[in-house]
Amino acid sequence: MLECAAVGVYVEGMNKVASQHFGEIELNHGRDHNIAAKHDLRGQTLELDLNINAHDHFDEAAMHKVDYRLRYLPELVDEVREMIAEELEQEGTSPQEYLQFHCNALKDEHLHQVFGVEDRSQLTNDVFLKALKLGHVGIFPGQPERYFVLDFTLGSHFTDEVLVASADEDGVVDDEILWES
Repeated sequence: MLECAAVGVYVEGMNKVASQHFGEIELNHGRDHNIAAKHDLRGQTLELDLNINAHDHFDEAAMHKVDYRLRYLPELVDEVREMIAEELEQEGTSPQEYLQFHCNALKDEHLHQVFGVEDRSQLTNDVFLKALKLGHVGIFPGQPERYFVLDFTLGSHFTDEVLVASADEDGVVDDEILWES
């Protein structure tokens, strides 16, 4: 049976698989896919992006693995938060530089809006960690060493810069946290 694909090329036997997080996904190979979804994590809505490269071997088993791994997202986030907390105590780390930069750029009238405090003296590492939210998770099934990419932010209303952590397909977090725009 021939079906018409979105680009006008006829592809034989396009398969679909149901995903708990992304709905129904076509498994037609040979095209890049970026599938977005919203996800609730402990009462906070975040964006999930499933990124499939045209050359990735992405089949029903790979989709089930993505859904399975997302069950452990809360634990992964907790581990990254612990790493950020540890790095805040060290000179020259990305989390420390991110905190210092954003605190210095912050106007007094935004202290409460961003951090929930009234005075700069109340701006501690714990207050910063509480304000830092996971806003986006990129999932790259074709990159086992960088399977999850987690973007933490102080809020898009305040900054477009994020702290980025990644984890491999087994959920092992890379030991480097980066600051990116």
